[in-house]
Amino acid sequence: MTAYNAPLKDMQFVLNEVLQISKYSNLPGFSDASEDVVAAILEEGAKMASNVLHPINHSGDKEGCTRHADGSVTTPKGFKEAYEIYKQGGWQGLSFDPEFGGQGLPYILAVAVSEMVSASNMAFGMYPGLARGAADAIYHHGTDEQKQKYLPNMIAGEWGGTMNLTEPHCGTDLGLLKSKAVPNGDGTYKISGQKIFISAGEHDLTDNIIHLVLARIEGAPEGVKGISLFIVPKFIVNDDGSLGARNGVSCGSIEEKMGIHANSTCVLNYDEATGWLLGEENKGLKAMFTMMNEARLGVGLQGMAISEVAYQNGAAYAKDRLQGRALTGPEQPEKPADPIIVHPDVRRMLMDQRAFTEGARAWMYWSALHGDLHTKAEDEATRQKADDYMGLMTPILKSYLTDKGYAHATNAQQVLGGHGYIQEWGMEQFVRDARIAMIYEGANGIQALDLVGRKLMKDGGRAWQSYFAEVDEFIADNQGNEELKPFLDGLALAKGRTLEATQWMGANAMANFNNAGASSMDYLSLFALTCLSYAWAQSAKAALEKKDSGDDFYKNKLITGRYFVERIIPETSSHLEKVKTGAEAMMALPAEAF
Repeated sequence: MTAYNAPLKDMQFVLNEVLQISKYSNLPGFSDASEDVVAAILEEGAKMASNVLHPINHSGDKEGCTRHADGSVTTPKGFKEAYEIYKQGGWQGLSFDPEFGGQGLPYILAVAVSEMVSASNMAFGMYPGLARGAADAIYHHGTDEQKQKYLPNMIAGEWGGTMNLTEPHCGTDLGLLKSKAVPNGDGTYKISGQKIFISAGEHDLTDNIIHLVLARIEGAPEGVKGISLFIVPKFIVNDDGSLGARNGVSCGSIEEKMGIHANSTCVLNYDEATGWLLGEENKGLKAMFTMMNEARLGVGLQGMAISEVAYQNGAAYAKDRLQGRALTGPEQPEKPADPIIVHPDVRRMLMDQRAFTEGARAWMYWSALHGDLHTKAEDEATRQKADDYMGLMTPILKSYLTDKGYAHATNAQQVLGGHGYIQEWGMEQFVRDARIAMIYEGANGIQALDLVGRKLMKDGGRAWQSYFAEVDEFIADNQGNEELKPFLDGLALAKGRTLEATQWMGANAMANFNNAGASSMDYLSLFALTCLSYAWAQSAKAALEKKDSGDDFYKNKLITGRYFVERIIPETSSHLEKVKTGAEAMMALPAEAF
């Protein structure tokens, strides 16, 4: 069986020493997030993750969800009790507006807690995660009446939420959707159609589920320009806030999946269900993207979290498993063999994970901080830059962190050898669970196309130009720090190669759009490595300030960072070379030859 212990020291290091969130105490929410308060919240979250959520991760995977004849769904044993603990702890409303019952703490703190939830039990975390996204969409696009009707119970964790996009014939290309909305004449609509792959679509954890459903109003334009978004509750909410009649939405089946068995991924059938328009008519994608972008960051977080928990269990096994002798001679001659942690290739797999995860955590929290600044900063320029950064980083974080999360889960499985392939050891579940993160909320290839096709040139390239300028400024400001020099040189190298790739894209993508498509994944990976390099340079700077403190944490942080610089930054070279090959070889083979 596996174990999970939240990396509290590293989380607090990023929050307090790298990002120094105390500098933002003048902003709403941050004034309440003192170092002591943050430590207390993270410690309580860690207890919940380790003692409540992780113990039911393996059993929940084995049992899965059960659909009953009446269409209701039961979650695995222990999930309802665990959710009650989560709800009573006020975790759902951690960073929501106090006006609707939230605690108003910074979003970055909610992200840190979400990391622990996802790492300990990814399937469980999707229930409150989807509800949070739905509540956020209502908060940003709903009427005052809708906010008052739905948000207090969603923020309290009493009600769940979902997002309904995909249909059997229609995934990424939402312009093809067939779900229809017929006006009732009283401000409501009859919603009919079928949605598939709906995470947390039906369950027994909450009294109500607020579905957000994309549909086309009769007579609306074809394609994405005619899509609207609707609030369709499982139970109609009466004017006094009580629950009324069951709505016309039902679970037709639960998808049989490779992983995340404990999350009810449903086929939902809408049969003239009553719905209320959310946002403007025919502007449904704009409102849904509020939820989708938050969900994409959450999925990127899942990739990092799976890498963390897989690393923890792989490292524990490597220190315990005796097999062979060190290449330089026995390290534990009193034992029949050395632990496999002595073998360089085992260390390669573990160090790849560790260097990635620690850098990714700093990068993810940095991005979450800009999510806070976008809504809370006092000046417009800071809010604008933060919004630019969030738009730029979302597809990169989602794609790269989930690609690597899956790869590192398989590496940890490899460390366990044959035991990694056996269910009772738990590692194969991490691999199965991690795989979906590369697919849902927009497949990773789509994220790469979004980056090169939309985000790079948005506002004349303002976002990436601002980011590169910030990187350059960091390098220039720290030039006299000789101990930091390897990190600065690595960052400059990665950024320079990414700039070269960006310029190549600008010169070649418009002449042949396939050049952009063919190079998009390598370009995204190259950009991600620059982001990780910046995160590591920032982390190294903070660690160097404490390197003589006698705390091995800082010494080990610098060793791990050096590994990143020497072993991972060189990957930027191959990504750049592949970007510059363009589409010719990729598109040359006739379709019939495949």
